Amino acid sequence: MPRSDRLEHLQGTLDLLILRTLVLGPAHGHAIAKAIQRTSDELLQVEEGSLYPALHRLLKRGWIAAEPGLSENSRRANFYSLTRQGRRQLAVETGKWKTLARAVGLVLRTAAEPEP
Repeated sequence: MPRSDRLEHLQGTLDLLILRTLVLGPAHGHAIAKAIQRTSDELLQVEEGSLYPALHRLLKRGWIAAEPGLSENSRRANFYSLTRQGRRQLAVETGKWKTLARAVGLVLRTAAEPEP
């Protein structure tokens, strides 16, 4: 798989995780990263170097909006929320992910079967 395809797949996965997290309501970047970590049973950790470029990409696409506010510790932060277009895209991306997961599952199941 070409490097650009792998990068796009990883970005798409992170975009999906962010969009899904924002269904719960507006959140600042650190809270989004912590929510992904918590809901994945600590298996996924999103670093700032990946999170903020993804947030900017989603803003540029119109899938999320940002509004300035204060975090829990009274620091200025942007609070990100899902737009109507972002909700539609979340449904599209979720469908793609489920199709991919099903296809991988089929391959794994087939690969596990002994040859006749």
